[in-house]
Amino acid sequence: MQNTNTLVQVAPGASAQLAKENDDDLRLVARSLSSRQKAAVVVRLLLNDGADIPLEELPDDLQEKLTHQLGKMGLVDRVTLDAVAGEFADALDSVGLSFPHGLAGALDVVNGKIAPATAARLRKVAGIRQIGDPWQRLREIPTEDLAEMAQAESTEIAAVMLSKLETAKAAQLLGHLPGPVARRITYAVSKTANVSPESVERIGWSLAAQMDQRPATAFADGPGARVGAILNQSAASTRDGLLSALEEEDADFATIVRQSIFTFAHIPSRILPRDVPAILRGVEQPVLVTALAGAETEGDRASVDYLLSNMSSRMAENLREEMDEVGKIKQPAAEEAMTQIIGAIRTLVDEGTITLRDDDGDE
Repeated sequence: MQNTNTLVQVAPGASAQLAKENDDDLRLVARSLSSRQKAAVVVRLLLNDGADIPLEELPDDLQEKLTHQLGKMGLVDRVTLDAVAGEFADALDSVGLSFPHGLAGALDVVNGKIAPATAARLRKVAGIRQIGDPWQRLREIPTEDLAEMAQAESTEIAAVMLSKLETAKAAQLLGHLPGPVARRITYAVSKTANVSPESVERIGWSLAAQMDQRPATAFADGPGARVGAILNQSAASTRDGLLSALEEEDADFATIVRQSIFTFAHIPSRILPRDVPAILRGVEQPVLVTALAGAETEGDRASVDYLLSNMSSRMAENLREEMDEVGKIKQPAAEEAMTQIIGAIRTLVDEGTITLRDDDGDE
């Protein structure tokens, strides 16, 4: 009996120790979670670490299910968290190759690698409602095409389009629009504060669908731009003669071509003073000296003065000294040097580093 009493007296302490050991054993066992719960744990863990997870690319129903599951999880013990993270890491290690989701994703992967006609036909098969971000596709469209779409749509739709573009491309888009249209769209941006995300997404898919429905073309640029690019590289006498002939045949087309032409004489009216140093950095010194020293026409000499007045005084003085030293420049060599300068300008424009002004002086 005494032994029994002794056992009873020590039982509370022994029970507490035994309970603690049992709790430790329980904590060493991970909770059993469903696949959806594990997905919620992994997403929460990645978000906590600052990972950029493109959840918007998931189908809408999966986004909703995941969000609901995140709201139900509560607390997850560390043992379970470690187990889920380990299982996820093992799954990643076992993946040899991953493929895009659905036909729309596959088309994004092979974009530019398959024939445009094939891509256009497959996009029609994929349908208007695709997964992913429609605005990402629209951002890759040439600015000229976006400008055409903006003028065809309502001002409100064009304002949403402008708001979804990167700042540099939005500025280029405005530069391709007529002044009154650009001003209306810019003002309409102030009306987009209360536009819902769903509306923005629907607008994006609608615009993307319009691009898919366009027939594939053999040339990336319009005919006016192609002829203008050719004449840009032509001798001045050839260019002037062809433009005169175009004026007689089709005045409207000749106007489009003239708008696409950018020559050395256009520098004062199309180049901002602040962009002159960037242009000069992309031109070799001998080429620059040849172009400046070989300017003969009134327009070309005006460009020489414009360039010299918008660079550092020391650089301008050095160039003037070199121009005096080279003496008379043959016109073919001067035109070739001027063409190289125009090519450097075109490269900077295509890269978005500088922006050309319109002939009337507006950017």
